[in-house]
Amino acid sequence: MKTEIHPTYFPQAKVICVCGNKFATGSTTEEIRIELCSNCHPFYTGKQKLVDTARRVEKFQERGAKKATVVRGSRKQKLAKRAARREEKKAKTPEEKQLAEELKKRIRASK
Repeated sequence: MKTEIHPTYFPQAKVICVCGNKFATGSTTEEIRIELCSNCHPFYTGKQKLVDTARRVEKFQERGAKKATVVRGSRKQKLAKRAARREEKKAKTPEEKQLAEELKKRIRASK
């Protein structure tokens, strides 16, 4: 069996959090730097603290604000719009319909 193949173990490795909390644990590295610990994690503290990288949180909140300000049309408005479109289609003159049919016939004949 090979000797000295295992990494060195530090029983009192220092763990340092961004919030300033320090504690010791066992690890193969002497010092560990972390962003969240039990003192500053929202699950343990009950307070919401967002770690924003690349403005993601702000962008998300802006999108939510935009959606809240957009006013959706009611069902009545939607139905009225559809009815207006139907009326426009019906309002086409018979001459326009004949021209369209003649063009279709010419296209079919040329094929």
